[in-house]
Amino acid sequence: MFLLEQKLDELDAMKLYPLQIFCDGNTKLLEKEKVSIIGSRRPSKYAREMTQKIAQGLAKRDVCIVSGGAMGIDAIAHKGARAHNTIAVLPCGIDIKYPAINKNLLTDIAKDGLLLSQFAVGFKATPWSFVVRNELVVALGSVLVVCEADLGSGSMRSVEFALKMGKKIFVLPHRLGESLATQKLLEEKKAEMIYDIESFCSMFGENDILESQKEDDFLLFCKSSPSYEEALSKFPSRVFEAELAGEIEIKNSKVYLL
Repeated sequence: MFLLEQKLDELDAMKLYPLQIFCDGNTKLLEKEKVSIIGSRRPSKYAREMTQKIAQGLAKRDVCIVSGGAMGIDAIAHKGARAHNTIAVLPCGIDIKYPAINKNLLTDIAKDGLLLSQFAVGFKATPWSFVVRNELVVALGSVLVVCEADLGSGSMRSVEFALKMGKKIFVLPHRLGESLATQKLLEEKKAEMIYDIESFCSMFGENDILESQKEDDFLLFCKSSPSYEEALSKFPSRVFEAELAGEIEIKNSKVYLL
C-alpha cells in the first residue's frame, strides 16, 4: 500500500483534485484507456449477462474497467474484465476489503489489478464516502456505462458527476418498467443506447489485440466443440481459466466457444 505520486490529468474534471490517493497493486493500469461501469447492487439476470459481455469485450481490446468494488454490477464488471485488467475504487481504507462478500475478488484485484482509495488506512465506509468514491470512479473512465439503475440510487449520483464532467453516458436497453433511472436518462437524451455490444466495444482499445487472441491455440481448438475430457486433457490449465473469463461454456460435457 502506498500513496499515488503521479498526477492524473483525468482527475482535473473532479470538483476538487484528491488530496491523496492510496494504492495497492499495479499503477500501470492508470496509463491504459479506461471505461467506468456501474449499476444496481441487485441486477436482473439480463443486466448481469450484458455487463459481463461488455466488460469482457472491452478487456479483449486491452481497455481497463473501473468500478466501485460493490456487489452486483460492480463485481460482475470487475470479474468480466478479470483482476489483472480492472481498477476498484473503495469507499473505505484500502486495507479494508469492503463489502466482505467481495473480499476474495478485491484481494485478487490488489494482487493483479489495482485498488484505489481516497481514505486513510482503517477508515470505515460511511454514506458520504460512497459519494466521494463514485466521483473518482466516474473521473477515471473516458465514458460511463450504467447497466441498470433505479431512480434515486447511488448510480444516479454518479450520473450527475458524469454530466458535470461532460462525459458520455451509455446505457443498456431495458423493458418498460425496468431500470427506470436509465430509461429516464434516455427520455431526457442524457444517455446513448448500447444497441450492439460488439459495436460499442469496438469504439475503444485496439482491435489487433482482439485479432491476436483469435489465434489462441486453445480457442481455435474449442471452435470444433470438443468434449470436456478432450479439452481438459490437452489444455489442463486453460479450461478453467477460459470458463471463468467467459470465453467458453461447458454444456452437456462439451466445450463451446462464446
